[in-house]
Amino acid sequence: MTDTFYTTLPVLEHFHDVLDAHHYTAVPATWLVVLTDIQNSTQAIESGHYKAVNMIGASSIMALLNVDRDFDLPFVFGGDGATILIPPTMREGATRALQGLQTIARQEFALHLRVGIVPMADVLAAGQRILVARYRVSPNYIQAVFMGGGLAYGERLIKNPLSAPRYAIPAALVEDTDLTGLECRWQDIPSPRGETISLLIVATGADQQENAQIYQSVLAQIEAIYGPDPERNPVRLMNLKPTFSPEALNYEARLQKPSKWWQRRWYLVKIWWQNLLLTFFVRHDLTTGDTHWRSYLTMLRATSDFQKYDGMLRMIIAGDTAQRTELVAYLDQAHQRGELCYGVHVADRALLTCIVFDRMGKQVHFVDGADGGYALAAQALKQQQAHSPQINAEAATHGAGSAEIG
Repeated sequence: MTDTFYTTLPVLEHFHDVLDAHHYTAVPATWLVVLTDIQNSTQAIESGHYKAVNMIGASSIMALLNVDRDFDLPFVFGGDGATILIPPTMREGATRALQGLQTIARQEFALHLRVGIVPMADVLAAGQRILVARYRVSPNYIQAVFMGGGLAYGERLIKNPLSAPRYAIPAALVEDTDLTGLECRWQDIPSPRGETISLLIVATGADQQENAQIYQSVLAQIEAIYGPDPERNPVRLMNLKPTFSPEALNYEARLQKPSKWWQRRWYLVKIWWQNLLLTFFVRHDLTTGDTHWRSYLTMLRATSDFQKYDGMLRMIIAGDTAQRTELVAYLDQAHQRGELCYGVHVADRALLTCIVFDRMGKQVHFVDGADGGYALAAQALKQQQAHSPQINAEAATHGAGSAEIG
């Protein structure tokens, strides 16, 4: 059955392997591409609403995962939106869930969530493709990785005024969207080295083989400058602290309990106390039920979504100014040689948005740079692409990450 094709794919064990096209499988023609994004997200971020933009983007994924938890769905998280691939049997439920999220975004945050559903058949008819593979980040988190220009093509369809009406989900007043498992309970994570960069890189080689070589060279250079994965992961246990700010916790409360103020207030009090208990349990190395809380923090770091690939290399990296200067100099030279385009956003901290099904099991923690992160790096990338004649359409996809939890 095509509904479960994704879960039968083999799992890659090394990040460098995601650059090999031989590991990828075509998405079935019967599947659907769901795309969401916050319209005018740059203005919202510049106005200080980057957390709301980030939470709504992650909520798009959570809403669809909760339509049917028996399905593992490949998805792309981009800071200000998401792309999720779904089987045709989920279309009705997905439509209703996202209409509900549109209502919440509009009523609670004054944000307009654009939603479109594009049949894979239309992508294929246009000569585009979407290939998918699975990469194991940890025992509790398998990340979806993508090749092909079909995701970017779908995004163009829902943003083009001429084609958008065909694919757009009409707005409707729906109030029963299930966002259970979505959490935002951590303080922003300060960089242990002073900087947290959001990095997007698009190889612009003549073909996929050349692009793979470019990406491998870039990865090698990043590792030479910043060190191996654990050294550049911005999620550090010593800096991972729950927040007690009502303002910060209220983002989750407004998404989870948008209808009645007293339900939201009670939810806010509940998660504030849960964070207080978390602090106590970790400090005293306690276990409650099946949860060993210090181990949970270690698991959180292991399931953090700080690097990925979907036709574009995407990373959130902790480092210092000298390291960034060295990396940008390397990328500038590669850009001048016509090998790649890139976008960088610099902050001093990262933020987490979490999807937790099982405290000691199935979960993923989205990492983004503070103050705009991926969304603003994508703006920088698009400006560079606009002045570069050699753009590989397969790689020119939107600013997003990609994942599946398993």
